[in-house]
Amino acid sequence: MTDLRTRAVHAGRDDLTDLGLHAAPLDYSTTYPSRDSAAEARRIDEFAAGGHVSGIYGRIGNPTVERFERALAELEGFEHAVAFASGMSAVQRGKRHVVGVRSLYGSTDHLLTSGLLGTEVTWGAPEDAARAVREDTGRVFVETPANPALTELDIAALVERCGAVPVLVDNTFATPVLQCPGHHGARLVLHSATKFLGGHGDVMGGVVACDAEEAARLRDIRFATGAVLHPLAGYLLLRGLSTLPLRVTAASATAAVLAERLAQHPAVTAVHHPRIGGPLVAFEVAGDPHAVIGAVRVITPAVSLGSVDTLIQHPASLTHPVAAEHDREKAGITGRLIRLSAGLEDVEDLRHDLDQALKAC
Repeated sequence: MTDLRTRAVHAGRDDLTDLGLHAAPLDYSTTYPSRDSAAEARRIDEFAAGGHVSGIYGRIGNPTVERFERALAELEGFEHAVAFASGMSAVQRGKRHVVGVRSLYGSTDHLLTSGLLGTEVTWGAPEDAARAVREDTGRVFVETPANPALTELDIAALVERCGAVPVLVDNTFATPVLQCPGHHGARLVLHSATKFLGGHGDVMGGVVACDAEEAARLRDIRFATGAVLHPLAGYLLLRGLSTLPLRVTAASATAAVLAERLAQHPAVTAVHHPRIGGPLVAFEVAGDPHAVIGAVRVITPAVSLGSVDTLIQHPASLTHPVAAEHDREKAGITGRLIRLSAGLEDVEDLRHDLDQALKAC
């Protein structure tokens, strides 16, 4: 299967017909009984040595979650994926030093900078990342398109400059519908699965697509920290993947229309929309952005993105205040910037709602 729409429907489900099932089974078990404790001990040893082991205990693995992991890995073009309880719990370090390329999601920026992961971070522009690499650098961490100003970078060029140091790309905004960073040399691909992968604003999760070596390390971290994805969340995320190409394509078409209309509006001073397209639009207003957000009636004023309904929020106040003000300004996160995530409503209804809301500023 080569078409993304076909793979999105069948990934993680290719054994269901042989099992006599149509919907993927949902396994809530926290433990998996066995009368052979010696064999269980050998499997635990295998897991400790980096093997991929199912069963035994819920912190080691869950069959429903593993279906989602296999499906996401296939869509991103990797052998493995490891799911976590949230996008933030999926942000893990390699060696002690990390090179970060701003802008990143505000909480990711804060987590890397704070030292809570035991990391030292060096920040730089894409062209400076290679010069910031040290002997103890474990990751070069980037997000493209970046949250929230939607700046983009050349993944392949960055990978080439960084040589043997793994490049991790946060692909939450683009999803594998619009880009597969692994095809350009990225060694790890991160998603806040809460967003487009789930797609309905009712499930929280994170996932990293990677090779076998990285997967073993991440599973060990997940086991030790307990940051496991709940089986119901795994079930909902697997279901969400089946409609991902349709949702992202439709929302991207809507976002393109809204970006064009916003660029012509007298109350809007700048519009940002990625070259690769996508459902996200960022725009700056001449007046009070909070007044605009408070005036919408069809659009949902809420943080997050990637839902079936269109969401609008003020990044400087809500998703990025944990980043230092001068870093926000440098990344284009001004006080007048608004981020909009297009959903599946009629585009004219959304346009009319934005028009009447923009009168408030």
